[in-house]
Amino acid sequence: MPSTVEELSPNRVKLTVEVPFAELKPSLDKAYKSIADQVTIPGFRKGKVPAMVIDQRFGRGMVLQEAINDALPGLYSKAVQETEITPLGQPEVEVTKLEDGDVIEFTAEVDVRPQFDLPDFSTVAVEVDAVEVSEELVERQLQSLRERFGTLTDVDRPAAEGDVVSIDLTATRDGEPLQDAQAEGVSYKIGAGGMLDGLDEALTGMSAGESKDFTSTLVGGPARGTEADVHVTVVKVQEQELPELDDDFAQMVSEFDTADELRADVVGRLANMARQEQAAKARDAVLEALVAEIDIALPEGLRTGELEARKQQIQNQLNQAGMTLEQYLAESEESEEAETPEEFWAEVEQRATQALKAQLLLDKVADDHEIGVEQDDLTQHIFRRAQQSGSSPEQEMQHMMEHNHLPEWMTEIRRGKALALVVQQATVTDSNGDPVDLVNLAEDGSLRDPSAEAASVESPDSPDSPDSPDSPDSPDSPDSPASPASPAETESR
Repeated sequence: MPSTVEELSPNRVKLTVEVPFAELKPSLDKAYKSIADQVTIPGFRKGKVPAMVIDQRFGRGMVLQEAINDALPGLYSKAVQETEITPLGQPEVEVTKLEDGDVIEFTAEVDVRPQFDLPDFSTVAVEVDAVEVSEELVERQLQSLRERFGTLTDVDRPAAEGDVVSIDLTATRDGEPLQDAQAEGVSYKIGAGGMLDGLDEALTGMSAGESKDFTSTLVGGPARGTEADVHVTVVKVQEQELPELDDDFAQMVSEFDTADELRADVVGRLANMARQEQAAKARDAVLEALVAEIDIALPEGLRTGELEARKQQIQNQLNQAGMTLEQYLAESEESEEAETPEEFWAEVEQRATQALKAQLLLDKVADDHEIGVEQDDLTQHIFRRAQQSGSSPEQEMQHMMEHNHLPEWMTEIRRGKALALVVQQATVTDSNGDPVDLVNLAEDGSLRDPSAEAASVESPDSPDSPDSPDSPDSPDSPDSPASPASPAETESR
């Protein structure tokens, strides 16, 4: 199947493909069969109408058109493989020659991955924050654990900070109740914050049966952002009694015998979480540094399509939350960087551009290093998604099949493996100047012992063959590949 490639621009080409008419025969037979199954012609059983009769009744042109439409996707894919181009997006296809029984010719204009050179990964150096587990954070975790096993006792006294109160709330404006701004029997810990500004101050000193009015800005529901008059009534005041952090408590809430062992476990878990966060930041930093080093001219259609998709996703999320962009910016921490809608959309455009460049870079790394995706990679990816979403692997598998996510997930896995390869060659240090070990970082954030792992897989029958098929996977395949998705926006399922 002769094909030629004409470069229209550095990132757009025109394929001209000549197809011998014989290659159209399977689609032509399929078209005749489809038409025969749909029409009723006297003297012929349904589905048994000869091709000659269909040509006479409906015209050969209609049959050819249906056959060509059926064959074009496969013919285009074959031409792409033969010419070894890397398409980005959907092609614009036009049939330029049709000689019945002889030849078909079509053209396809499509954006392609621009040509660029990869930098030397070993020259990339980034710095991330050192892993630190503060005593304050440890104490907060232990305090939270004590509160989970604490007991509440009704008290006949004014409420104070740390007490748990049961309250009724009603919000009005100009004397009229606001929609979905009433609640009864709400349990609230004084000092916790996060419900209504001024609520802690109003509740402090109130006893069961007492009421108070104050003014606040609502933070949820249809009246979000509305200043309202709030009437609060205390139904019950309870004092929280916390268990002592001793050996008995440790034995009750964990598998440990002593409070010291429990504390050490908390410290270890927090350290693992911090290492996971550090690793994610390291991957992002390396990728960002690489993108800054290369000059990639993005196809305009690709960039515009990505930007519009992100805008639509953000707008849908705002609509679901019942918020305007202005309200979101007023309440979000991101408002420190983007104070106006214009600034916000400019940031979204910049992130979309950087994300596309990162994806193109990782795809080239994967191609150049012939990185593939194995069944085990997909299985581990499904398990990770299930763990993150609180679902089961079976549910994730069903979701993948129902929504045809397999190609998308395979691409995500491949890019993750490419990023892992890049990160392992880069130099990553923490703010203390110490190297960050990402090779031996397990999925839970703990650090593997490479010597112990090697010993555990050594075969007694062939101790001198470390490269046997039973040896562990190469570190080029990380346990937790990072997605090169843009920061800030969340991905919809």
